[in-house]
Amino acid sequence: MEQLERERARWFVWLPVAFGAGIAGYFSRSSEPSLLMAIALPAMASGLAAASRRAGFFFVLSLTLLTASLGFAVAKVRTEWTRAPVLTHELRRADVTGVVELIEPRPERGERLTLRVTDIRGLPASERPERIRVRVMVKREGLQPGDTVRLRASLRPPSMPALPGGYDFARTAWFQGLGATGYAIHAAEIVAQADAPGTLMRTARERIETLRQEIAERVRSAVPGETGAIAVSLITGERGAITEETNDAYRDSGIVHILSISGLHMVIMAGAVFLSVRVLLAAFPAIALRYATKKWAAAAALLAAGGYLLISGGSIPTIRAFLMIAIMLVAVMFDRQALAMRNVAISALLVLVVMPESLLDPGFQMSFAAVVSLIAAYETVRKRAEEQEHDGWFRRVAFFLGGIVLSTVIASCAVAPIGAYHFHRSQQYALLANLIAVPICNLIVMPAALFTLVLMPFGFEALPLAVMALGIDVMSDTARWVAALPGAVIHIPDISDVSFALMIAGGLWLTIWQTQWRALGLVAIGLGVLVAGGGERPDILVGRGGEMVAVRGPDGRLAATGSRSGNFELTRWLQHDGDGRAPRDVIRARVFRCDGVGCTAQVQGLRVAVARHPAAVTEDCKKADLLIAQPRLPFSCVAPLAVINRGAIRRDGTHAIYLSKEAGEERARVARIDTVASRRGDRPWTQRYDRAQRWSQGSAYSEAVRTTGRPDDDQ
Repeated sequence: MEQLERERARWFVWLPVAFGAGIAGYFSRSSEPSLLMAIALPAMASGLAAASRRAGFFFVLSLTLLTASLGFAVAKVRTEWTRAPVLTHELRRADVTGVVELIEPRPERGERLTLRVTDIRGLPASERPERIRVRVMVKREGLQPGDTVRLRASLRPPSMPALPGGYDFARTAWFQGLGATGYAIHAAEIVAQADAPGTLMRTARERIETLRQEIAERVRSAVPGETGAIAVSLITGERGAITEETNDAYRDSGIVHILSISGLHMVIMAGAVFLSVRVLLAAFPAIALRYATKKWAAAAALLAAGGYLLISGGSIPTIRAFLMIAIMLVAVMFDRQALAMRNVAISALLVLVVMPESLLDPGFQMSFAAVVSLIAAYETVRKRAEEQEHDGWFRRVAFFLGGIVLSTVIASCAVAPIGAYHFHRSQQYALLANLIAVPICNLIVMPAALFTLVLMPFGFEALPLAVMALGIDVMSDTARWVAALPGAVIHIPDISDVSFALMIAGGLWLTIWQTQWRALGLVAIGLGVLVAGGGERPDILVGRGGEMVAVRGPDGRLAATGSRSGNFELTRWLQHDGDGRAPRDVIRARVFRCDGVGCTAQVQGLRVAVARHPAAVTEDCKKADLLIAQPRLPFSCVAPLAVINRGAIRRDGTHAIYLSKEAGEERARVARIDTVASRRGDRPWTQRYDRAQRWSQGSAYSEAVRTTGRPDDDQ
């Protein structure tokens, strides 16, 4: 308790950590808690805190529980607040009418539209999604945000994870208000221009989107091609026109963070305005000697950051960055220390209160992990730096470059576990790429972007955009060069939740505390690394719809059979497996033997059959140990150890089959079957079918196929 008392100044910093723990507890549940439960938990924790007010450590513990319970309650309220109809089944060639909210260009052709739906023919209003996202293959010239359009589109519910425990887009879509996604072959028909009056907020949003689109068009006209697409991304936050090859190069080189507006860009923009205003005001002694021009500059920088937030699209990472820089600038205006751990804690707490789902976002985790680590390192070396003299240009340059190297190393170490957990890869030369690209971004690209915005109303944006394009070309060349180096990327198998939690907890303990016991955080990080590898991997994977099936071959790697439509699922399976091969190479592996009606493979002594045609069902029912069947099965098909039919795959998503084989046994047995439905649980964003239509849910289905040999055919 004495050690804890010495760290009293840091207690406040743990508030967002405890609040986030409560949010994590909410999202980790397999069933949706009631609103009554969300209210009862803070009430009980408040009573515990009041009763233990003089109990020292127990009082601190009760306050922690109270904060965590508030996080749990806020997450529940946010879920109910964003509740909206979600499409429950696929609609083909649906006639859709809606108002354009967002237009996102695509690198190849067409555009992606986000529509506020006003009508879907044949769908009752109670089942109609409020907002949908549609990829339109043909671009409609002259389309503006706020226009009412009509199009014929194929719609489907937000997609399920590609494998059990994978990224759940449906959950993200729930909090974005998206009730369906889809595509349209023909261009949207403009029914009405954006002239009809609406609510003040809606009108303002449409005007801002129109302004963003006009800025993007002027940038693209001055800087065409890929360079222009990156310039648009850095100014307006629209990344849709950047090709996948360029994204991969930036990602594999470790500088993909430059492409999305985040804290780095917001700091440069606000910092440039802050410095410019201070220099300008210093030129007038009558003002500089009488007034606190530093505060004036901070206010101007705050306004500039707010304007940049509006034209950048207001994405979640940009909002986080704005909140952090805003709190720091307000601290300057009130004579407080700007770069302080307390300010970061306030920023994180505000983001989590408003958008608790951000806790699950890799961008949130990476941005705050990097900032917290950098501030902790800054606090550690600040006193030493103040004691040393930096006279002479050589020492100043060396100190500046050393700061870039040190900050890059610290930030890279801080975000490495998060990148490995979410993206299953590690960039080995990220330090090299950042040492080249970040100074160019700081000193050339972003200042040129600021001058572009200042001069664009006068029509003089061509010159700063030309300078910006030169800097972007150097960054892109750096990304491609570093990404092409041997061993630039290491693919990492799936990391368990326990391992990730240990590494995050250890990192927080190490960076937040200030006394010697902070070193215990290294112990937790080490334990997380020790238990990171060696996890259980599925031996057979069956994709949703049964088109893609993969088995683990004798070499321990996956081999697959299926069509190109299942490449997305196969790519995600390979990522979780830590396998860097392309899907086409996995399909070419000679493990499956296929003919015109199906495929077979041997896995640990078991015969796996994939029946794609009724002609294969009779033979496979007799000879197969594991049967994956798309056609309807006869009731006499009881010989296989497990049967997975098309109805179960479509209902419960990807199936992961785990085998076990004792020493001396020739054939393995089915240990368990895990499904996407069983891992997702019963949450608002998982309700895709009426309960009456579901004969089982996840784990019940797995138990049925394991014990009875085959489930009831529900087709």
